[in-house]
Amino acid sequence: MKSSIILFSLFVLALFNSKLTSAQTAGTLTFSYTPTSHTCYTASKNVLAIWIQSSTGTFVKTRMRRAGAGTADHLPTWATNSGGSSSNCLGASCNVVSAATGATLTNFTVKNITWDGTDVNGVIVPDGTYKITIQSTWNHGSTGTATRSFTFTKGPNADIQTPTADANFTTISLAWNPSGANVEENTMTSFSVYPNPSITGFYNLTFKQADHVMVIDEAGEEVYNQPIALGSTTKTIDLSALNAGVYFIRLFNGEVIAQEKIILNK
Repeated sequence: MKSSIILFSLFVLALFNSKLTSAQTAGTLTFSYTPTSHTCYTASKNVLAIWIQSSTGTFVKTRMRRAGAGTADHLPTWATNSGGSSSNCLGASCNVVSAATGATLTNFTVKNITWDGTDVNGVIVPDGTYKITIQSTWNHGSTGTATRSFTFTKGPNADIQTPTADANFTTISLAWNPSGANVEENTMTSFSVYPNPSITGFYNLTFKQADHVMVIDEAGEEVYNQPIALGSTTKTIDLSALNAGVYFIRLFNGEVIAQEKIILNK
């Protein structure tokens, strides 16, 4: 009898641990950075790729790839990781499902991406440690390229970071926000905010429908209120005059339809 109880207890513990290790929290990763301007092989032409990897480097999903025929060999790390060959980042075997793609870039402006926690098949990946990786190349050869990864935890708790800038990547912000009551409501309205946190105080909003936006502070005081043009699905708001801290963006369409917590870092 005693041995049966022990075996049953071990079974329950194993089942509990299995559920813990296979948790698949829904949520959104927002990531923003500004690439440093470099002297390029032609004017300001440069290429880049941004993708999600597991903690061990296994490919999960591409979020952005910008390159052209003349720069197909300029993203070898991403090309190999995404399933292709190092000499051709435009190859059909390089996985770009749901990614933003386009030609070689001609500027070094701020870059923003989001990730919904899913793999290339649209399945939410297990909770755990992941990396968002950037490869940026602005010249031929190994001296004109830089690759950097940022580690974060996907799970039931928020992971908000402002990584240190370096010679190639500046004004970096990263935030994993798990789905909660507000986030589920936001999903229904396709409401997203990026970058979050923001260092500059500028936030880009996307949504299905809204007539105005309000921002309140932690005390519930209104600090921003602006109308949204009829039919618009995007809006950029400027909170640069506010002090660093936590705020809440509220979208209205006759009544409150969505709310998102944001962080302003200065």
